[in-house]
Amino acid sequence: MTAAPATAPLPVPHPLRTRSFRLLFTGRALSLLGDAAIPAALALAVLEATGSTTALALVLGCAMVPKLLLLPLGGVVGDRFDARTVALTTDLVRCVTQLVVGVQLLGGAPSLAVLAVAEALGGAAGAFAMPTSSPLVKGTVPAESLHRANAAMSVAQSAGRLGGPALAGTLVLTVGPGWAFVLDAATFAASALLLTAVRVERVPIPRSSLRADLVEGWREVRSRDWYWSSLIGHSAWNGAAAVLMTLGPAVAVQRLGGGTTWVVLLQVGAVGFLLGALLADRFSPRRPVLVANLGLATYALPLVLLAVAAPAPVTIAAYGLAQAGLGFLSPVWATAVQREVPPHALARVTSYDWLLSLAAMPLGYVLAPLAASAWGPGVPLAAAAVVVGGCCLATVLVPGVRRLA
Repeated sequence: MTAAPATAPLPVPHPLRTRSFRLLFTGRALSLLGDAAIPAALALAVLEATGSTTALALVLGCAMVPKLLLLPLGGVVGDRFDARTVALTTDLVRCVTQLVVGVQLLGGAPSLAVLAVAEALGGAAGAFAMPTSSPLVKGTVPAESLHRANAAMSVAQSAGRLGGPALAGTLVLTVGPGWAFVLDAATFAASALLLTAVRVERVPIPRSSLRADLVEGWREVRSRDWYWSSLIGHSAWNGAAAVLMTLGPAVAVQRLGGGTTWVVLLQVGAVGFLLGALLADRFSPRRPVLVANLGLATYALPLVLLAVAAPAPVTIAAYGLAQAGLGFLSPVWATAVQREVPPHALARVTSYDWLLSLAAMPLGYVLAPLAASAWGPGVPLAAAAVVVGGCCLATVLVPGVRRLA
């Protein structure tokens, strides 16, 4: 009897062919573009209105502190309630806060107190929105499409990084920074509208106390050595990024040819992130967390090159490579977490990732200028390179990182 020929597996359709994910992707792409225009517009608007960097630091701090404090609670809410409803609600809150800031700026005499309160409320909403991103993706696509869905989200993020600053510059120079916030408010409104039509698979979880939910989420983190060890690397990366963003512009202006060098470096980094995300869409490594962490370690290269004031083209190329590593890590990491973490704890586990990653950035912002004033910028830049390279490469020694396939 002749055996029947083996049938080749059918190709997996792209997740954008799934209606719910397509709506989710469109809404997130719009809000990411609007958000990417905000940092430059906010900095210029506050400095123009007050002439004080202290005032700018106050507004930025008001946005960051509530986010850090509320992230674990946001993870509990994302798991306990419908992630779509939570995301829709936070989109509406952020739509209102950004509209308030926009109206304040368009009025010509913005109140620093109003700006600070609006940014604080927006930051608090962000703490509840961020943990819902992973459950929303997982709940709108089949399991075999998770990797490509996460890669598509990273491509949208990189497109926002490329287009957002240019959009902000155009708005600031033509009609004023207030319109950047009005545009951002409109993107959140559009995202909320699209979310009303998204259908997300729900995972029921048993009701328990807030403390029990927080403890269970942390237990899920601690029980996976590949996860908590990688979080140390992610935290080190964010702290190092804060050092580079604080000291890099001065090094570029004073020793690498001027402000144009810094602008080109950032744009090449945005292109590198996009290329990394596109690579992740086509290449799924057998050891995803191991490969992704090795790619993240490349961030040490631009830090070292800036520390020694290497030629601008070499430094710019290294930064592009490092951002490509980040662009590749984002979807690979998200897919690994979505496949390995129980669905009922996904938002909580994700919230701890965000918390540890973001908490390192203020530390970098504070320590970098202090160290630079004492020993020059080369010392903190080199130290940040050692920390991020060492922490990311050290994950190779963790059995779970090597085994996870």
